[in-house]
Amino acid sequence: MFRKRHPPAGSKPGTLVIHSQAQQPVIRVMKYKPDNLEERDIAEVAELKDMLEVNTVCWIDVLGLGDEAVLREFADMFSIHPLALEHVVNVPQRPKVERFEEHTLCITRMALLGDEGVEPEQVSVFIGPNYVLTFQERCGDVFDPIRNRIRQGGPVIRNSGPSYLAYALLDAVIDGYYPLLETFGEKLEALEDEIVGNPQPAMLHAIHGAKSDLLAVRRAIWPQREAINALIRDENPLIAEPVQVYLRNCYDHCVQIMDAVDTYRELAGSLMDVYLSSVGNRQNEVMKVLTIMASIFIPLTFMAGIYGMNFENMPELHSAWGYPLLLAAMVALAVGMIVYFRRKGWLGGQRLGPHDRKG
Repeated sequence: MFRKRHPPAGSKPGTLVIHSQAQQPVIRVMKYKPDNLEERDIAEVAELKDMLEVNTVCWIDVLGLGDEAVLREFADMFSIHPLALEHVVNVPQRPKVERFEEHTLCITRMALLGDEGVEPEQVSVFIGPNYVLTFQERCGDVFDPIRNRIRQGGPVIRNSGPSYLAYALLDAVIDGYYPLLETFGEKLEALEDEIVGNPQPAMLHAIHGAKSDLLAVRRAIWPQREAINALIRDENPLIAEPVQVYLRNCYDHCVQIMDAVDTYRELAGSLMDVYLSSVGNRQNEVMKVLTIMASIFIPLTFMAGIYGMNFENMPELHSAWGYPLLLAAMVALAVGMIVYFRRKGWLGGQRLGPHDRKG
């Protein structure tokens, strides 16, 4: 469920709410150009002053939002507006794009599958003239393929500017939803087979869990589509024109993911109907068997009740063959009813049609 960290009512704009269990920031820097790469972790924000050079791209990745002083230092160095810093720290925010004088802020939601279901994480991306500054809530992300492309000297990413790096990060976040949805699809198909074969009350929790996870994915990807569209539609000097084509591809991926999420949500909703139908069918089968058994024993009970009244003027009571004849009649009646029920398909299978009986 949506739970946002927010300051007390009436606080001044830009107030930061640091979670007590927030991870301490780890600052990783990758500075590169076509023929050179420098990658290292830094301990002080001031070390970045010597790394921001012209004709290079500097990716500063901040993992953890647990130190307000460090975050304020970043805000001072990169001229981050107090409201923008508030959006970065007071998570979760709705994915969006905001343009400032010296940089553009793009907030996206990264979805990872954990032990308790979908674990969304906010990623804030600042796009500057020669840098990309990202803030993540904790370690662990989907950006390792981007880091490997930079390390391996990929010609496209090494020769492109910071806007292409920002696109690559957004694309990695969006593509990370595909394996997540494939996992959902496999779970829903397996759950459907189990419900049809043997519905159990525990499956209701699995259905509700799947619906909650899909809702979380939908809430993350729906505004992301609008944010990507804003980057494509609005003129921004920090977004190179060739990157617009790649951003349109990101937008298409968002649309595909939304279609898949809606499809799986409908499937998860229909699983509840399948469960109720399966349970109802099982109850009907049980009631049918009990009804047939009762129908068989009702005439037998009637016959036993008649001859259990012990009237003196009942000639059958004085006959030597009365008892075995009554038992034989009761057995014949029970067998005849069983045969009749089976031929009708009410007991032990489907009713045979005329063609089946001829065969």
